[in-house]
This record gives sequence, C-alpha cells and structure tokens, in this order.
Amino acid sequence: MSLLNQTIKKILPPDQRAIKFVENKLAQTMTNADGLGELKNLLLRYVGITGQIHPEIPKKFTIITCGDHGVAEMNVSAYPQETTAHMTKNYLVSKGAVANCMSNFCGSDMIVVDMGIKAPVDDIPGLIDRKIAHGTQNCAKGPAMTREQAIRAIETSIELVNEYAKQGYRCFLPGEMGIANTTSSAAMVACLCNLTPKQATGRGTNISDERLAIKIEVVKQALKVNKPDPTDGIDVISKLGGFELACITGIILGAAANRCFVVLDGFNTGSAALVAQAICPEITNYLMASHLAAEPAHNAILKKLNLSPYMDLQFRLGEATGSSIAVNILDCAIEAYQSVYQAALAETDKLIRPNIPQADLNTKTTLLKRTRNIPALDADIQKQCRFRIDNLTKPIYSLGRLEEIAEHISGIVKKVKPTSVRKKIIVLTSEKSCSIVQHRLTQSFAHHANADYHFTAIPQSNLTEKTLSFSLLQGISYGSKIKNVEVLGIACCETHPKEICGTFSLNIQQQLCLPNGDLRYGKRGFLSLTPTEDLQQIAFMAGIAIGAASNGILTLSDDLVSTIALKYALVLAPAINPYLMFVCPDYLDLNITTGGGCICSLGMKLIDASLQMMKDMKTFAEAGVAIATDGPGAGIQVDK
Repeated sequence: MSLLNQTIKKILPPDQRAIKFVENKLAQTMTNADGLGELKNLLLRYVGITGQIHPEIPKKFTIITCGDHGVAEMNVSAYPQETTAHMTKNYLVSKGAVANCMSNFCGSDMIVVDMGIKAPVDDIPGLIDRKIAHGTQNCAKGPAMTREQAIRAIETSIELVNEYAKQGYRCFLPGEMGIANTTSSAAMVACLCNLTPKQATGRGTNISDERLAIKIEVVKQALKVNKPDPTDGIDVISKLGGFELACITGIILGAAANRCFVVLDGFNTGSAALVAQAICPEITNYLMASHLAAEPAHNAILKKLNLSPYMDLQFRLGEATGSSIAVNILDCAIEAYQSVYQAALAETDKLIRPNIPQADLNTKTTLLKRTRNIPALDADIQKQCRFRIDNLTKPIYSLGRLEEIAEHISGIVKKVKPTSVRKKIIVLTSEKSCSIVQHRLTQSFAHHANADYHFTAIPQSNLTEKTLSFSLLQGISYGSKIKNVEVLGIACCETHPKEICGTFSLNIQQQLCLPNGDLRYGKRGFLSLTPTEDLQQIAFMAGIAIGAASNGILTLSDDLVSTIALKYALVLAPAINPYLMFVCPDYLDLNITTGGGCICSLGMKLIDASLQMMKDMKTFAEAGVAIATDGPGAGIQVDK
C-alpha cells in the first residue's frame, strides 16, 4: 500500500469525548461561555483534533515550500522568476522575510523546503532539498507535472510531517514561495469551486490591470487545455498546480493522520486544501482558517471547506502570515481556558480607586483645553516609515492593515522603525461587581498581550448633584495622568458579581444607540442626559480616552460598552480620532461579548505583529531580492 493510501486510512473523526469534557467544564465555570465567541469554537476544535482534555499550547512548526512554475513565462506576475530563489535565500540567510518575522511572532520553528526551484540554490545553507524537478511545465500548454510527480510531492511532505509530529509538533503552518503560483491556484480553484476564470483570478503580487487581463486568459487556457477532473484531486494538481502546492496538500493529509492540525493562510494554501479535501473529505476537521485574503475567490475556498475567517486584514500574501496571527489567538484561547479552570483556586486582584483631586475638576477651562490640544501625528516620520514598509521584501501593500498599524504607530511614537510599545489595560468596575472568573480571564489575556493591567473602581458621586460633564472631566483628569504608556486598552465588567457576559452591554446599547448601531445623541444631547450610574461610566471612559490622547496615547476599544464610550469620546473631541483603534469588528471578527480587556488584548497582539514586521524584515536592497517590474510596486520599490 502506498504512503498516501496509508495516510488516508489513518485520518479519523475528531474526538467528541474531549470536546464534551471541555465544553462541560466551561459551562460549570462560566455563566455564559458563549461570550467567548470564536475563541470557544477555536478551543473546542483544537481539543477535538488533539484529544487533549487538558489542552496545552501547541508546539508549532512553519514549513515554507518553494517551487517555480512554468506558467511564469506567460508574464502573469509582478516579479521575475528569479525572485523565488532570491526569497528562498532571504528566508535562510538574511532571515528578513514575512515568514521569518511571523514565525518569530507566534513562537514557531521554521524550515524551508526546495520542492522545485528552477535556479541553482546549492549555496543556500539550511535549505532542505526535496526537489521533484526544476520547476513545473507551463500549465497553459499542458499538464504542469505528471501524476507520479504529484504523488511524490504529496508523499514527500507526508514524510516530513510524520518526522516532526514524532518530535512533538502539533500545529503546522504551511507557507509557500513560487512566482506565478496564484495563477496555478486560480485555475485549481476555478475547477474545484466551479468558478469562471474571471471569478477565480486575482491580482496576486498586485499586478496591473493589463497583466490581470493576461492572467485571466492564461487561467482560461489552462483549464481548456487540461480538462481537469474536479472529483480527482491528484488529477487537478498534476495538471494545474505546483510542486510547492502539492507539498502543502501532503502537509494537510499528514497532519490529519497524526491528529495534528493545520492553520490555513491565504489563497494558495486554500487551493492546496481543496485538493486535499478532494482526496480525503475528512481532512476539513483538521483545518483552521485564519483570515480572508484579498484574492476574490478566497471566500469561495473557505465556504467549500466549511471554514470561517477570524479577521480581514487585507492580506495578499502567503508565507504563513495570517495563520501565524490566528494561531496566536488560539494560544490566547487555551491560556484563557487554563485560567478559568483554575479560577476557583484564585484570589481577585487589588482594586485601585482613582485619585482625582477636586482642584482638577474645578479648573474646567484647563481640562477642556486638552480636547483642543491633541498632538498631531508626525507626518514626516510616517512618510519615512511608509517608504521602508513599501520596500520590505514582499509585494507592495501585501500586508494590508498591519502596514497601516505600523505606519500609524510610527507617527505616535515618532520613530521611523518602531519595534515595541508599552501597553496597559484599565478595567473599570464597581467595587462588588467583578467575579473571580473575570479577574482570571483579564489576567490571562493581559499576560498574553504582555500588558500591565489593573481594575479601577468607578468614581463615586452624588447623582442628584453631578452631571455627565462632571464624569467626563473626571475621566479626562484620570486619563491625562497616565504616563509611560503608548497603547492603552479601556474595558469594563458586568454589573452582576457572577456574570461575565450579561445584560449590561445590551442596556447601554439600547440607551445610547439607534437600532442600526449609530449613536443616538450628539455632543449636547449626550451631556444633557440624566446621569445614571451606567451613563456616568460611559462618560468617564470617554474622558479617559480624551485625556490619554492629550498625552499621545493610542486607546483600544474592548467590548461593546467601551466601543460605545470611545465613539462618544470622538463626538465630544473629534481631534482624538488618530488615537483610537476599534478592534472588533474593524480588525478581528470573533463575536466576543466578554469584557474585562479580552478584546483589546488581542488588538494589542495585532500591534505586536505589525512591529515584529518592522523589527525583523529586510528591504529588497538589504536582502538582495529582485523588485517588482509591474503594478504599483514597480514605481516605488528600489534595490539600492
């Protein structure tokens, strides 16, 4: 029996016993575990795959597979074919690629495998040679490879996974490098998802309109010439695919056979997963999605695999970019579960009572000036930072919102190459409202984000005498005294001592928002509201954001309550807009309703990922990689 067939026979359904055990434990400990949203689903999927009833953070392994495509001769990429060899050297010598920085970010070990690079690469130290051939044939003119070569490529990576699974790795993060591979992937996706060539084909390395039109015609031609059988995955990848894509197919099959899991990245890993699904439908239970890629057909891939993305960061790049961020979110979910599991044994954290001198509140003019004197971001620093980002060894703009975050941070901290920020989370709570479970969750998420945190009592006041303006001023005073921090998370807790995801947020939403989610009041209308305890908290949180912005501090939203508070802060002081970051759903789509700093902690990890890019990646000139010859990158990227 062949290795491929042996592997398929080993792939079993998820462990329902482990899933039920963990689900019951969450229900016993939390009043509403569904408040963890997709974190709960990620956790349950993980325990079903591994069978761990006491889940541990997985040992991770990134495999970057490299191979050239004969179809590159059809001018379908923005980069010359030698870029495949250049980037392979960048991974292992300069260590300045996206794959390097993202594996560092998520704590993954990494190898680079030559499955079929055309150019000589014998001089690259550490490169694992599993070359099937010196690149595939041109799939627009006939089969990309033989069926035997496709099986050999798949079985080669199964052998790799078997080897590393024995060493304790449980999570595999495949990435790929191969000029023109999105053309091959587009053809495979068109076949397996029943799409037209135009529906399946995107810009890949950010090519021009003219080259995109050529690419669509090439995909159309490849399908017409080869007539692949969508019921036969090996037929599809042998006729249309690449050696590095077949390698990813094998990684997926091998991981499932070893009760390990694969976190899919973008379009190319998705196309390889479709091939694996065609070979063995059971493998979809061993896959986790990460992000929604910029390629137009990626959504169709995820739908066919029955997977949902956890973020939309506008990536148009492989190299395990989105998957490294997604697996970091899984790590956070596992840490949170471990924390909740131990909550009954834990003590609560010390509650800090804000010290807001009455004198501060009497000088309203001084405080209100803070709303008019918000420091501007350093535009010159941002311009220099953007130039460096555009010249990092990747297709231009391919890291989407991570690039935006890094550029924004550079303007705040006034550094062209920012590599770290100091972080703090403030959780507002009444003195008797916060449960031990909430304390442990907050501690767990803050620890994961490497952020300081504390619980802060909501300032007490006489409702018959005070106004929302007074609570706002209290918040501005408190926020203006925050020092030695560049990034601040503002969160709150439920009002019931045993609840984590109760009704507080819904009450606030009904009071302050319209049914469509828009704010119900303008500045004057909000401040003239009768100051209930809930509304005072909103005004106080809004004031903290304004005060923090006056010190050049970026404030991140947490749950729905803090999001509403920050939106009202923006109404009250529009100049603070550059100092606000709304984490969900602008960056992450996790359906979390749990408060206490969980969401803003994940937002802080996105900032960390963007700064890891700035810290680790090299420019084209520094790494000796060829620059773009087409698309917007051709006018911006430089090799000197």
